[in-house]
Amino acid sequence: MDRRRFLTCACAATLALPLAARASDGPVKLRMLYARSGGSSELAQSLEGARISVSGFMAPPLKAESNFFVLTRMPMSVCPFCETAAEWPDDIIAVYTKRTVEVIPFNVKIMTSGVLELGEHRDPDTGFLSLVRLADATYA
Repeated sequence: MDRRRFLTCACAATLALPLAARASDGPVKLRMLYARSGGSSELAQSLEGARISVSGFMAPPLKAESNFFVLTRMPMSVCPFCETAAEWPDDIIAVYTKRTVEVIPFNVKIMTSGVLELGEHRDPDTGFLSLVRLADATYA
C-alpha cells in the first residue's frame, strides 16, 4: 500500500466514525436524540450520563422561580406541556438547572449544556413529564 492510498483510507475511516464519537465535538441537535419510531435514539442511549451541549429556544416556564425549562427546536410562545409519555414531542428537551431559571425571550437562541438523562420523569412541583432531559445544566 502506498502513501496516497493509506491517506485516502484514513480519511474515509474518519468520515465513517459513529455519530456518538462525533457528538462530543459540538452541540447535539434535538432531532438526533429521538428515534423515528419514537423513544430515544441509539445516539442518545450511547450518550446517556455524558455532558452534552444542545442549542434551541427556551419555552416560557410553567411557573415562576422554577429550576427547569423546556428547550425547543423552534421558538414557542407557550410551553409545550405534555400529559403522557405518548404525547411527548420529538423536538423538545427538559433542562434542569441548579439555580432558579432566568427567563430568556422565547425567540432568542441559546446553548445549553448538561448531563443527558433518559426515561420518564415527572417533576414533583409541576407534574411536567419528561422523557429526555439535561440535568445539572447551564445555559447562555
